[in-house]
Amino acid sequence: MLVNGEAAGQSGLIKDTTTQGFRQDVVSESMQQPVLVDFWAPWCGPCKQLTPVIEKAVKAAGGKVKLVKMNIDEHPQIPGQLGIQSIPAVIAFKQGQPIDGFMGAQPESQVKAFIERLVGPVGPGEAEALVAAAQEAIAAGDAAGASELYAHVLQMEPDNLAAIAGLSRLHLDTGDVEGAKGILAMAPQDKAGDPAIAAVRAAIELAEQAASLGDTAELEAKVAADPKDHQARFDLALALNARDRRDEAVDHLIAIIRADRTWNEDGARKQLLQFFEAWGPMDEASVAGRRKLSTLLFS
Repeated sequence: MLVNGEAAGQSGLIKDTTTQGFRQDVVSESMQQPVLVDFWAPWCGPCKQLTPVIEKAVKAAGGKVKLVKMNIDEHPQIPGQLGIQSIPAVIAFKQGQPIDGFMGAQPESQVKAFIERLVGPVGPGEAEALVAAAQEAIAAGDAAGASELYAHVLQMEPDNLAAIAGLSRLHLDTGDVEGAKGILAMAPQDKAGDPAIAAVRAAIELAEQAASLGDTAELEAKVAADPKDHQARFDLALALNARDRRDEAVDHLIAIIRADRTWNEDGARKQLLQFFEAWGPMDEASVAGRRKLSTLLFS
């Protein structure tokens, strides 16, 4: 089902409801924590503006509040009983009763303030904190711990891009290319251009390219025997990158660009840019490589 033009159910904190499901999804659930009910309709422009704002605020509350959405066109009985006259309308339920609400699209600060009136101060979301902890675990060399943390985030928020990218890269780092691709496929299609997702995708493509190249010794011998063998040098760059010898990989592609910029339809420069995307813009090899490329192209 589509909600405000978006796929619903991003996490256990957010869901659709029906007239039949209202008692369980809202009344019963509100005995555990406040539940916000967002009354909306597909034709409502302000509803579409409110959707990402309220979803972000609910996720940031880290489970202290839930969001339930009801399409008033499909389910008019409940909003009629509650006297909903215009939408979007958000009603907060607690202990089975409506206790507060607001109408119209609100800015993020106002929605956060509304939630904090219900549950108290809201700091960084639990998912955000877990992602940060996973990144710290990786820096400390604890890949297993990071994997568990990312998996926990994805249980809460199946479309969390940072967790998807992080867990996918962990699989890739162990050589599990298919596992990395499977995790990456969890990312929503409309988020394919996210930098973290794009970087992992580029890294997977590089790993698949390098898998068929074999050992570097043979390629190094070919390049030594014929420095103008651009294909061998290009393949060597891919193989070196797969072994995390990034600076050497950059130098071989730079050598091709210097010798023949047009080779393979500017393939060496394009491959270098894919390296930068896979490594990330602040990686030392990316920074150094961009400097070398700029010097070559613009000096």
